[in-house]
Amino acid sequence: MSIRTERTDVAIVGAGFTGLSAALELKRAGIDFLVLEARDRVGGRVEAVRNGLGELIDSGGQFLCEDMPELMALAKANGRTLVETYVEGEFITHPRMSASRGELMYHASMAIRDRMNSIEPDDPAIAGLSVADWLERQEDPADAKAGFRSLIEGLWCLALDKVPLWHLIDNDRRITNEVPELQYSLRETMQSLADDLAGDLGDRLRLSQPATRIEHGPEGVRVTSAAGVVEARAVLIALPPATAAKLDFAPALPPALAKDLGVWESGAVIKILVRYTKPFWRERGLSGMVMWRDLPGLFACDASKDEGHAALTVFVGGPRALRWRELGEAALRAEVTARLVDALGPEAADIVDFSSRDWTHDRWSGGAYSDLIVDVTARYAERTILAGAPPVYFSASELSPSFPGYVEGAIVAGRIAARKIQSAIATSASGS
Repeated sequence: MSIRTERTDVAIVGAGFTGLSAALELKRAGIDFLVLEARDRVGGRVEAVRNGLGELIDSGGQFLCEDMPELMALAKANGRTLVETYVEGEFITHPRMSASRGELMYHASMAIRDRMNSIEPDDPAIAGLSVADWLERQEDPADAKAGFRSLIEGLWCLALDKVPLWHLIDNDRRITNEVPELQYSLRETMQSLADDLAGDLGDRLRLSQPATRIEHGPEGVRVTSAAGVVEARAVLIALPPATAAKLDFAPALPPALAKDLGVWESGAVIKILVRYTKPFWRERGLSGMVMWRDLPGLFACDASKDEGHAALTVFVGGPRALRWRELGEAALRAEVTARLVDALGPEAADIVDFSSRDWTHDRWSGGAYSDLIVDVTARYAERTILAGAPPVYFSASELSPSFPGYVEGAIVAGRIAARKIQSAIATSASGS
């Protein structure tokens, strides 16, 4: 049986927002491309599913804010509807403390984060330190440290003792929003925006075609999938670094590049949407936002599309996600419900739907929300990966100069990579 072979200028592996944005940038430049996506959908770590009530919900990346210009512009251009996250009322830190003490604890936790970010990543005094090492040395009150730990493990979804301090500083400095990142969601789901972008690719998108082998050399690349072979002048691997490291490259990538792809670990998170008949917490003057100081990585916020669709989103991140994923669906629901009741009162048990998505060890993305470097010596891993091994190029939200690990970062990273490849192709053409 003959193997189907297609030819194009650029093969793109991965149809998350990085791959989609790169493809559209190449399309605008008049460069031919093909996108191979392992899943039967686009979006990567952005995903929408039907809950038990038949409602379409975001089970993956969801939130955006006005300080994310590229994502906001795409949402506006595609006619998406912004839903403002409800934040009126008291923000609960659990175990409960007075509102004034809770506010003090929050500001103290953020002061630790600001102090951390004031350190230069290249400062030799922090070489070899994990975030946990550094936090232990700080003289802040225990409540402030607990709040900081819960914040960091909730956002980056890895244990603090795994993450190099310099990497978190470098990463956090690129997240520049001044308004809350939970400011908005899209009524139509974030997945709908990925579908909009995919619709502009026409027949250049191939779903359910995971790349299994990347052959590369001076003459170009051959990307093999179960459906056949794509021959191209260049390939863009638009996958998270830890996932990209698992691809079969022939010949093997240069040792430094292979090593730096291997120093990343995917975050662990379980995302849960809990539906109620009414937003009962608002009646009690609560925002629905809860941070558990005694359970780092556990966080909840109001995710109601309107008062007729009352909901809380619960995030379980980091080591807690790895432990709770072993509980099974029924026990996980019982555990989360008990925590919500502790924080918000008995009405939190009156659940009409409980939908969970376990992103830990995801087959195609490794985990969520993003990958992080876990080798304290890999200071220049991002630089090595971005340089690639032409005609093999790499891009991912994790490597973005702005908002790494976010959809905004994925869009920026994809466009930058496409322009780099466009320039390389133009240079090659002028020299031939």
